[in-house]
Amino acid sequence: MTSSQPNSSEASGDAPIASLYRQLLDSWNRRDASAFAALFDDEGQSIGFDGSPMSGRDEIAATLGQIFADHVTATYVAKIRDIRLLAPDVALLRAVVGMVPPGQSDINPAVNAIQTMVAVNRAGEWRIALLQNTPAQFHGRPEMAEALTVELRELL
Repeated sequence: MTSSQPNSSEASGDAPIASLYRQLLDSWNRRDASAFAALFDDEGQSIGFDGSPMSGRDEIAATLGQIFADHVTATYVAKIRDIRLLAPDVALLRAVVGMVPPGQSDINPAVNAIQTMVAVNRAGEWRIALLQNTPAQFHGRPEMAEALTVELRELL
């Protein structure tokens, strides 16, 4: 159920970065910890929604493997907001995500998040150096939280 909207960055040559991100979400939605971890650079870092850090492919695969074994996880719905090359071999992607709980057809607004991905190009292959999940709580600004939920529901 991964959905993402194309943006002008993708049209201007950043499609490999967008594709890498989509592969990441697709591997989560398939509950494939090995495929998820394989997208990271050797020393890649992932910071979960709750702030839990994971370092390196092995730890990412093991941690997600345990999560997938113990829980039926929600699926991502995503919209890429921006892709920017910081250097010829370093890219920054910003996206917003919602999650659809198992057996449901609507996102759970309580777990909407902002995701930031830093990708590096090593020998012609893009890999994730960092994935950061930040809860989109917008404390004191409920209209922003509701607007994000409306925007993400449009992707369903």
